[in-house]
Amino acid sequence: MEQSTMLRRGVGLRGVVHDKASPGYMVFAHLTSPGIVKMVDNHGKEVHCWKLPVRPGRHARILANGNLAYNGVHPDSPRLFPLWQKYRGGLMLEVDPAGNIVQQWEDPYAHHDQNHLDDGTLLYTTLQPLSPAEANTVKGGIPGSEAPDGKIYSDSIKHVDPRTGKTLWFWRLIDHVDPSVFPLQPHYTRDHYPLINSVSFLRDGNILASLRSVSAVIIISRKTGEVIWHLDSTVIAQQHHATELEDGSILIFDNGVYRHHESFPYSRVIQVDRATKQIVWQYRDRNPMMFFSPFMGGAQRLENGNTFITEAAHGRVFEVTKQGEIVWEYVVDSFATYEGLGAEELEGIFDYPANAVFRAYKYLPEQVPWLTEKLAGGRDGQYGGGVVSVKLYEAECAVGWSL
Repeated sequence: MEQSTMLRRGVGLRGVVHDKASPGYMVFAHLTSPGIVKMVDNHGKEVHCWKLPVRPGRHARILANGNLAYNGVHPDSPRLFPLWQKYRGGLMLEVDPAGNIVQQWEDPYAHHDQNHLDDGTLLYTTLQPLSPAEANTVKGGIPGSEAPDGKIYSDSIKHVDPRTGKTLWFWRLIDHVDPSVFPLQPHYTRDHYPLINSVSFLRDGNILASLRSVSAVIIISRKTGEVIWHLDSTVIAQQHHATELEDGSILIFDNGVYRHHESFPYSRVIQVDRATKQIVWQYRDRNPMMFFSPFMGGAQRLENGNTFITEAAHGRVFEVTKQGEIVWEYVVDSFATYEGLGAEELEGIFDYPANAVFRAYKYLPEQVPWLTEKLAGGRDGQYGGGVVSVKLYEAECAVGWSL
């Protein structure tokens, strides 16, 4: 009998309501792959892939010019503390559909959200060690759980132009955030404070960031560096992927670990009004325990008003309507451990074959015109019918698109 619970329950496409699901293609990077990014259509078929030179640091997405933005693990990043191997990145690539690297930026201390912007610049998070005096101001966490070198590492945010090498904006968190106002939650290690897992520009030019280990989402003034707005742990619990919507409200994947006043954990996606800090829309499963990712996760508002959700730890990606109806669901069918990926620190922590993805995205056909042309015409007629078979995909990914 199959011993993997997820495989027993079924993988790949689990269902689709074609007249309610957004048309288009999902892009995702399986975290324990050697560097494979897949594109899947609404039928659950892989229609394109990229084979990159390093394993995923976090996620991949399509830029406005049709190229792939890939956040890979830097081959020479220092080994700071055990979980650093899980979420570090540092090799930021822009790759064309044929797998050619057209732009590259490196920062061995970068992690989580390395945000490739449509103008060619990068906004991302990176680590720096705190001085002993600064480290003493960090409150909470597990006593004695600093990094093996005795240090606490803290986040900075950089906006850079890879074409010129120029730093356009730099923000060091400890210079602007009071750790007594944002203490580490008691079950967190003290090696990394406060673990920024998403960062993006707002339309007004200020910066939105999600701080996982203190359960906070903040807005940073680009002009002064000060925190001018925040949500705290009374609303969110170890959340991910905070993004601004068209009306100025904030969409958040709320993981739900150690949520206030709840006896069991569950995940949800919430939309928060910035003026009132009230939840104006949310999705959670009808049986809340059936939707839960204790770490990672993403939520993307689609053009048709649906929300595209990544239940990251379980490799489950699904689309819901405004009314909360699931209209598309896919479970990643690739399972692997960290063995052989240069992350020995994780082999004893995550010692099971996993299908986790940090964050998946969905794109309309017009956002990937090169794919539409490929499926319509095909190379040597192999793509007739608009669907590439899994067998063809595997051969092509292994050879035709490798770097």
